[in-house]
Amino acid sequence: MKISEILNEKIISTDLDCQDKDDAINKMIDLASHSELMLNIDKVRHCVFEREKLVSTGVGKGFAIPHGKTDEIKDIVAAFSILKNPIDFDSIDLEPVKFIFLIVGKESLLNAHIKLLSRISRLMNKDNFRDKLEQAKNPEEVLKMFRDEEQNYLDM
Repeated sequence: MKISEILNEKIISTDLDCQDKDDAINKMIDLASHSELMLNIDKVRHCVFEREKLVSTGVGKGFAIPHGKTDEIKDIVAAFSILKNPIDFDSIDLEPVKFIFLIVGKESLLNAHIKLLSRISRLMNKDNFRDKLEQAKNPEEVLKMFRDEEQNYLDM
């Protein structure tokens, strides 16, 4: 499954305004709810925050990938945001986060969940891709950038 297949313009933001990590996660879940794939937003919120308690999903290079698993969704739930201003996310490199990719998978689809996390991390680890994303003016541009990057660099 391609990253661009789980994203659409309704669940992408290019100027999300967040005060802190908890605010960012809550706003990402709210954004992801526009996919209409959540059966119970409160349980989705709970699973993501429970996962975040284990260890921060701020993976470095200005990127965070909060995630969780629950059967309170119809299918994989995702959202992507470029933050208006970088925030502290307790990242492993101690740098603030500018990009957040939320992903919530079903308990029964663990392999697909892990594969998507890996693909997202591979793309977001590319300095030139993050530089391009930072210039995006709207969700349509972001989605096109993900599609182009996947086509150019990933064996899907």
